[in-house]
Amino acid sequence: MSLFISSAHAAAAPAQGPGMMANLLMIAVFIAIFYFLIWRPQAKRAKEHRTLIESLGVGSEIVFAGGLMGRILKIEGDFAVVELNKGNEVKIQRASVISVLPEGTLNNL
Repeated sequence: MSLFISSAHAAAAPAQGPGMMANLLMIAVFIAIFYFLIWRPQAKRAKEHRTLIESLGVGSEIVFAGGLMGRILKIEGDFAVVELNKGNEVKIQRASVISVLPEGTLNNL
C-alpha cells in the first residue's frame, strides 16, 4: 500500500502567536491614537466654531467663507444680512462665517 502513497509523519505543533490579550491591547492602542490625533481635535474645532456662530450679533465685523468681509446688519435665524459696503448687502448662512474681526477693522481698510 505504501507504493503509491507516502507515509504521513506527525508535524510539530505550530508556534503559538500572540495571545488574546495582546490583540485586544493592540486594538485599544489604535483606538486611543485615533481618538487623540483625529477625533478630539476635530471635535474641539467644531465646538469653537459653534461658539463663534452663537456669539454673532448685529454690528459684528466678519469674514465669511467666500473671503469677503462685511458688517452684520440683521440676523434671521440661521442666516445673516451682511453689508459689504454702502448699499451692497448679501444674505449668508451664519455657518459660513470663518472669523470675527476686531471692531473698526473695516473702517481702516
